[in-house]
Amino acid sequence: MSETIIDKIELNPVIAAVQNENDLETAINSHVTTIFLLCADIFNAKSLVDRIKKVDKRALIHIDFLEGIGKDSKAIDYIIEVIQPDGVISTKSSHIKIAKDKGMFTVQRFFLIDNKSYEMTIQSVKSKQPDMIEIMPGVMPGVIKRITGQLSIPVIAGGLISNKQDIMEALKSGAIGVSTGKKSLWELE
Repeated sequence: MSETIIDKIELNPVIAAVQNENDLETAINSHVTTIFLLCADIFNAKSLVDRIKKVDKRALIHIDFLEGIGKDSKAIDYIIEVIQPDGVISTKSSHIKIAKDKGMFTVQRFFLIDNKSYEMTIQSVKSKQPDMIEIMPGVMPGVIKRITGQLSIPVIAGGLISNKQDIMEALKSGAIGVSTGKKSLWELE
């Protein structure tokens, strides 16, 4: 893998957030360079990741949504050794720490609903040091700008992204990428 996940996102900041297996082919054939798998189970995860990697796109699997497998360190070992994604996504700090300690690229998702969740996000990032964070909802340019001003790690905006303007606002605010499940936006370059 010559280009890192961050390199791929910098080539195209739109990230396909695939929410069902039927949409994977659309994501694979789109202009996106990075795919977040928000739908997978113990039986299909490896083949989905392999399909993505076969076309030189980066595959990150949301381990909180991975069905049929536990959420402990052995499950994370299995994901890393058998499924072999390019990275993992989780809302759980403990999962991020385990995966990061095992050398996996990590994206921690944070849902910001008030000042307390904002402050907890800053503290968690400084403590666990994921490789990247995803801020949700992604349609908060002022908050994204505050976070990118306080943290030195790459930020992705996700959730409620519904048009090109939302993407442009997030990027102008300092996000390096925007994840969206809206298939029509996967064709943007």
